[in-house]
Amino acid sequence: MQEEIFSLPPVQSEIEVIKLPSWKKKSDFVAEEVPVALVYNGLSHVVMMCSPQHLKEFAVGFSISEGIVPDYSHIFDIEIKPGCHNGLVVEMEISPRCFWNLKDQRRSMAGRTGCGICGTENLDKVYKEVSRLPNTYTFDLKHYHFGLQKIREAQQIGAATGSMHAVAALDSEGNFLGGIEDIGRHVALDKVLGLKAINNWKKEVLFLSSRASFEMVQKAAVSGIEIVFAISAPTNTAIELARKANITLAAFCRENSANVYTAPERFLGSF
Repeated sequence: MQEEIFSLPPVQSEIEVIKLPSWKKKSDFVAEEVPVALVYNGLSHVVMMCSPQHLKEFAVGFSISEGIVPDYSHIFDIEIKPGCHNGLVVEMEISPRCFWNLKDQRRSMAGRTGCGICGTENLDKVYKEVSRLPNTYTFDLKHYHFGLQKIREAQQIGAATGSMHAVAALDSEGNFLGGIEDIGRHVALDKVLGLKAINNWKKEVLFLSSRASFEMVQKAAVSGIEIVFAISAPTNTAIELARKANITLAAFCRENSANVYTAPERFLGSF
């Protein structure tokens, strides 16, 4: 796997704003977002707006969660290059079988921040086939507050700018695996799913700083993740998919409370 040989853009920048009602000038920080094109075997597939960091992880996680490759072994090479309009290009070489399937089923989409399905040519393609996950691990809720802590710690740029989402992952024993923030919640999840694939994590428990939308639950299901916590609300389709895929979904996660919507049997103990 090749790494980028140029400097990536900054993830945040300092600007001057006028503060109301005093009309005084002050410095503030804003998050940077750039267009990132994912190219498979020379074929440009998608452009997403995201934070210019952890792009290898993003490319891997997106490729797996979108069903382009079944696992990391089908990605032979990754190269990150500068693109036009201050954008970036992630060029990947994938297996011939996966590339053939991609060309056969390809969708043209221009992603916007926070959008998981824009550009899909056929609504049937939004709903991927997901298998019902087995119950292979549990999670002791004594580790719940540690997960919330780690999702806060992952939002270092978000703390300065107020405009980032984050995903943190623990294992089933409560050990911290990793966390990443991004301007887009789907991209943050894809980046963590990329970490999972690259590092061969097992039995993950995800903590999302965002709502539990259908696409977020679907990405978790495709990646075989059985337990998901979300800080904000779930949608009805997310709950239906979690039930169908046998995912344990909890949302409205606060310091001393959470709502469990599906498969509560994976939880042990209490806060």
